[in-house]
Amino acid sequence: MTQAVPNRNWSYPTAIKFGAGRIAELADHARAAGMARPLLVTDKALATLPITAAALDVLEGAGLGRALFSEVDPNPNEGNMAAGIAAYKAGGHDGVICFGGGSALDLGKMIALMAGQRADLSVWDLEDVDDWYTRADEAKIAPILAVPTTAGTGSEVGRAGVLTNSETHKKKIIFHPKLMPAITICDPELTVGMPAFITAGTGMDALAHCLEAYCSPFYHPMSQGIALEGMRLVFENLPRVYTNPTDLMARAHMMSAAAMGAVAFQKGLGAIHSLSHPVGAVYGTHHGTTNAVVMPMVLDFNRAAIEDRIIAASAYLGIAGGFDGFRARIMSLRTELSIPGNLTALGVKAADLDRLTDMALEDPSCGGNPVEMTKDNTRALFETCL
Repeated sequence: MTQAVPNRNWSYPTAIKFGAGRIAELADHARAAGMARPLLVTDKALATLPITAAALDVLEGAGLGRALFSEVDPNPNEGNMAAGIAAYKAGGHDGVICFGGGSALDLGKMIALMAGQRADLSVWDLEDVDDWYTRADEAKIAPILAVPTTAGTGSEVGRAGVLTNSETHKKKIIFHPKLMPAITICDPELTVGMPAFITAGTGMDALAHCLEAYCSPFYHPMSQGIALEGMRLVFENLPRVYTNPTDLMARAHMMSAAAMGAVAFQKGLGAIHSLSHPVGAVYGTHHGTTNAVVMPMVLDFNRAAIEDRIIAASAYLGIAGGFDGFRARIMSLRTELSIPGNLTALGVKAADLDRLTDMALEDPSCGGNPVEMTKDNTRALFETCL
């Protein structure tokens, strides 16, 4: 491809190798991260695609093997993790290459985290609560290299992974500082073949991360600035890549926005994610698409607390009309991307709202919402989303 995407090496928040065609450097970076026999973790759909074969070719050509694990569900659970750990141990691997979208990246991290831990330590003991991460033996966490093939989750620059408990159907955020990949390769050429609905859903996930971080009441000026610029990149480039999948420069900007969103949400997330997580866990919906469905309703829910901040953002983003103009831009973007209009369209049933409300209030994201979430107002918010 001939478009002039710049090559850059970034060290914030980790070493990021950004540029078109940089997947060719995969073996060199795997070695730099300390891997001699890596396990490449991806999802079932990606496992059969040429971009995955090309990545394995690079590893095999450099003498690093051709090991692949792809039993990754769209909302990965502890069963997927156990199967991955078994494959990791059986192959005598010494590191994990997380290759794909958020599901593959998150599960790859979980395999690297848990493969070497003592038998009596459960992954659920490492949920992102207080200092629970200190229960893990840091020295036993395998090296991690991340290669995103979508532009949304930002897990490639995060210190956590999301895992669904298959018994309770609850999504849990598992945290450890060493889950930050040692090296991340961001090659926009890998995203060109994404189906349109994945491009839309993952892009709206990046927007949700930036928007919620920007609106979070917590103090983190660096994240605030990153979130604002991330929103600009999404608004300007997501419609471009949706209508023209081979626009490599727009793809590159979306990869940047995805990473920026994940860096920004160190400041906090909110009701968009606390609603989306239980819906995804119970109904198996696409995470980013679910975020997009509930986004305008959550904006309305938080309006009293965020209106001035959204007006300021709108001025920077070139959106006229203040809060109402910003909300209208969200609605028009959803229409452009064929996002479903409500949770009913995703299959959510009114009979499940009490259960979903309880799960939303247990989700750590709700603690960063600008308006305090209670059982009554959260259930009412779910009702508006139907």
